Amino acid sequence: MGTGHDHAGPPSAGTTATAAAAYRGRLRIALGITFSVLVAELVGSALTGSLALLADAGHMATDAIGVSMALVAIHFANRPASPRRTFGYARAEILAALLNCLLLLGVGGFILFEAVARLADPAEVPGGMTVVFGLVGMVANVVSLALLVRGQRESLNVRGAFLEVLSDALGSLAVVVAALVIMATGWVRADPVASLVIGLMIVPRTVKLLREALDVLLEAAPKDVDMAAVRAHIEALPGVEGLHDLHVWTITSGMPVLSAHVVVDREILDATGHGKMLHDLQGCLGTHFDVEHCTFQLEPSGHAEHEARLCH
Repeated sequence: MGTGHDHAGPPSAGTTATAAAAYRGRLRIALGITFSVLVAELVGSALTGSLALLADAGHMATDAIGVSMALVAIHFANRPASPRRTFGYARAEILAALLNCLLLLGVGGFILFEAVARLADPAEVPGGMTVVFGLVGMVANVVSLALLVRGQRESLNVRGAFLEVLSDALGSLAVVVAALVIMATGWVRADPVASLVIGLMIVPRTVKLLREALDVLLEAAPKDVDMAAVRAHIEALPGVEGLHDLHVWTITSGMPVLSAHVVVDREILDATGHGKMLHDLQGCLGTHFDVEHCTFQLEPSGHAEHEARLCH
């Protein structure tokens, strides 16, 4: 005796499957801004010899790649599901976030290595021109941040792009501060020190994003879903005698999924019907938790003993 119930299912043709899809246009604008600043900073670094400016340009390059990967991932993630790929390519966004993390860690390590070398052998840097290029980068990044600030709360994919731009904005600020210090004091090591700051800003937030992406890939329960509370709410419904094989995971940002085997009182089930029980279960989750795509198997007491080898 078992039945399932599904609500807000996998993506299908003509629907927006992921939270990131709504911000595709803003990501394109941010990519254009990022690429423009990248070119400007490369020119500025060549003219001034500033390692901090070159470091920030290198980070802008990874941002351009990262935002491009995010856009490509959104394209694939919102393709319709198929009989073989029942959730479509929704996980493409999480894979893009993971690749973005690996790229950032590599760039951050390179910047730190170069900065340490420059501390031992600092080069002369013209402060005035460096300030100009740094300010251009900072203003452009602030515009991109304004475009992505809302989307980063809803999508891990967009959050990766947002954090890229945020780090760039802070990096540009570090470039400007270093140049002003050089102009005011003549201390040329301010430039590699700024590079160290940029590199150190990359690593912690990249590790955080990496951890979140791995949690999705390892099908951990979403951090905003209290599993004990979910279990308690379901077991508190009239007629529910027990609960097992409860699983909650995330396909991609904005697509939490839950499945569970619910043990119900046979007399209540016969009296009210499966539809009423499924409606109550769905209403319980929809009201108290951010989990709308659910599959339930209703079963009488003792049924779990016969399925121990099949369900985990």
